[in-house]
Amino acid sequence: MTLQQLKYAVAVANTGSISETSKTLFIAQSSLSAAIRDLEEEIGITIFHRNNRGILITPEGREFLGYARQVVQQAHLIEDKYIEHAQPKQRFAVSSQHYSFTSSAFVELVHDYAGQSYEFIFREGRTYDTIMDVSHLRSDLGVIYMSRFNEAVIKKTLEEGNLVFRELLAAKPHIFVGKNNPLAGKKKVRLKDLDPLPCLTYEQGEQNSFYFSEEILSTLNHEKSIKVTDKSAIVNLMIGTNGYTISSGMYPSYLRGEEIITIPLDVKETIRIGIITHKDQKQSYLAEAYIKILERLVEKEKESQE
Repeated sequence: MTLQQLKYAVAVANTGSISETSKTLFIAQSSLSAAIRDLEEEIGITIFHRNNRGILITPEGREFLGYARQVVQQAHLIEDKYIEHAQPKQRFAVSSQHYSFTSSAFVELVHDYAGQSYEFIFREGRTYDTIMDVSHLRSDLGVIYMSRFNEAVIKKTLEEGNLVFRELLAAKPHIFVGKNNPLAGKKKVRLKDLDPLPCLTYEQGEQNSFYFSEEILSTLNHEKSIKVTDKSAIVNLMIGTNGYTISSGMYPSYLRGEEIITIPLDVKETIRIGIITHKDQKQSYLAEAYIKILERLVEKEKESQE
């Protein structure tokens, strides 16, 4: 629950209309509705009943709004007293699938652009959560991938969330393995070469469908499969179990030692990594700066592989 959500709920109750409130607050109606839904889900009650003529406040909602108004009023008092003349705090949030170049770019952004007062957030996690973060304006932008297989479903999900996809990198699939892996000496591997080895993938929770997988060729059947939730675990498992994961040709910074190597995978597929943004949200200078850093890192990696 956030103060902004409480402000939205109070404003909707005051106007009696989500559409009118969205105009007053200069926010997309879909984004406002999503914020209210998220709030209702979090607190476990229905605040508003929606109908063709507007909204009706439920009995539970009326009680909740009484508390919410008190919080909002107190926040206004604090803002008037302490924030009006203070330097505004910089705020920026990114959501991403598990790519190290996105976190490296974030570190560079903080180093170059963070002022004396800031709140930066880097969310690394599941595909669906990344999309929802940007759709519900919890993050300024997100980074995900698309392929020939998942493109239709991902595009539909992005369209429903009022999001757009901008391609950042088109890469051929590679596998990452430990230096002592049986495949380590190969210049290229085929799918049948992978059969004896554990396949390492990122677990996707309730949205654990093939289409939301972070790895290409997600429909393949694996005799040995290990799912993880973070990058450090997947690296340890590459080394400790002779497992492999499929990713782009981008060399994550934490894999640039002698322990992990990358090998091209002999398949006719392309991984398209891109940036997702909300159609109704104008990009801040921090978002634009972050995108430029991403583009530079991608170009630098392309040059190193030529």
